Amino acid sequence: MAHPPLSPPAWVLEHAAKTPNSRCLGVPESWLTYAEVAKRIQALAASLSEQGVGPGDFVLVALPNMLATPIASMAIQFLGACCVELNREWGPETLGMVAQQTQAKHAILLGRDARTWGQLAHSWKNLWVVHPSSPNNNMCKALQFASPTWLHEDGQLEYSAATEAKLFAPPPDSPALLVYTSGSTGAPRGVVQTYKNVHANTESICQYLELSERDCVLCILPLYYCYGKSLLQTHMRVGGSIFLEHRFIYPRVAMEAMGAQACTGFAGVPLTYELLQRQVGDLKTLLKPSLRYVTQAGGAMHASTIEWVRHTFSPAKLYVMYGQTEATARLSFLPPEFAQTKAGSIGRGIPGVELHVVDANGQRCAPGVEGELVARGDNISPGYFKDEAATLEMLKNGWLHTGDLGYADSDGFVFIQGRSKEFLKLGGHRVSPFEIEDVLLRHPNVAQAAVVGLSDKLEGERAAACVVLKAPGQTSSEELRKFCYEYLPAFKIPKHICERDTLPKTGTGKLARQQLKQELERES
Repeated sequence: MAHPPLSPPAWVLEHAAKTPNSRCLGVPESWLTYAEVAKRIQALAASLSEQGVGPGDFVLVALPNMLATPIASMAIQFLGACCVELNREWGPETLGMVAQQTQAKHAILLGRDARTWGQLAHSWKNLWVVHPSSPNNNMCKALQFASPTWLHEDGQLEYSAATEAKLFAPPPDSPALLVYTSGSTGAPRGVVQTYKNVHANTESICQYLELSERDCVLCILPLYYCYGKSLLQTHMRVGGSIFLEHRFIYPRVAMEAMGAQACTGFAGVPLTYELLQRQVGDLKTLLKPSLRYVTQAGGAMHASTIEWVRHTFSPAKLYVMYGQTEATARLSFLPPEFAQTKAGSIGRGIPGVELHVVDANGQRCAPGVEGELVARGDNISPGYFKDEAATLEMLKNGWLHTGDLGYADSDGFVFIQGRSKEFLKLGGHRVSPFEIEDVLLRHPNVAQAAVVGLSDKLEGERAAACVVLKAPGQTSSEELRKFCYEYLPAFKIPKHICERDTLPKTGTGKLARQQLKQELERES
């Protein structure tokens, strides 16, 4: 019995042969069929190969969500090389660090970022520039590169390579992706995701979401983010389609497009749903019967927001999920039928993943006893790129140590209490910032809340909170402190509460807690 292909480009070629005219990748301007996508992947792979890209090589990709982006990543994997997708908004210092660490000689970048890339003290063999028209002299000069290869925004090359590339069957343990963290807590760290990791994670998600060729997902998440990337991987695996929506700055426009494109799925982080709740008051009227599920990951979402999502998107089902980049995206999910009986839980391990709660000695905790979440499965990364010490800390005896604390109930459903590194030490008590944030979010005028620990000469550490108000300026910090006293003991009450227009976020929409802590430390 033949083994299923491990790489995303192989999946695309498989569907292109069976259903060539089925839609595959879409943007607001146009759609590409599986046959068209397969042809463009092969053409770009031939161009990459002609310039010396082969198995095991690293190729940097820094593009926004456009048709060229998934085509670029799959063209790289077509050759058995490793795609290093980056946030193009990172500055030249961070991009240069990644280029030096990977020793990449090839990159695919956006034309309007030429000046940033030109500041990198790095020796390139070839660059592919995505631009509406041929790169002009100023662009080439900024890149310090005589003749970059021109790639259209729809993934089509202006000039085809003279030879064809052959699809490479990668060894399962070879790197398919090198995924860098956002860098909000320091220098970005690369997580290695192998072809086996990608395949295992993809198969599992397809199974529990019951995905098929009839599914189409609206993707507003960046493809350099493992959650966004998993949307592409899963839908390419089953022969479905993905609509790349880059207009979420106007949430209503994106929701109208979801209906117009007859999307069956939607994915977001907590901030996504908070924005929809605040800015699209008549969202329920925009939803179409085609929508059958929505997913949420990327951090804990407040209970009231979860309830709003369930009600507003019904009859579509909400899947609350949990994962990490080190798990190639996903570790657990809460089946929709347990929404009420297991409210607040991240569910149980996805198919193929063992998810346990263990004590400091690595022994499994009894139900209700707090410990660290650990996981094992074929989707677990082999480690961090060129960082053996961090890898040894992450992987112990084959188990991924997530750094998240929580407990499992008697049915095996897991409840997260917080991250071990984010817990506060207040008056000798260990306190989760999420507990204080949850109380602040109960206040009718609080839209967002974040709590961090600041150094204190007398007590060692004190809690400080920042809030974004629904009606700015209408609720004082003293009022909020009094509100907290109704639900929390005195030692958990934030000593300092400030109002802000926004809270700092990472490129993937998560709270940049360390950045906020540093800003408040400077201000205090």
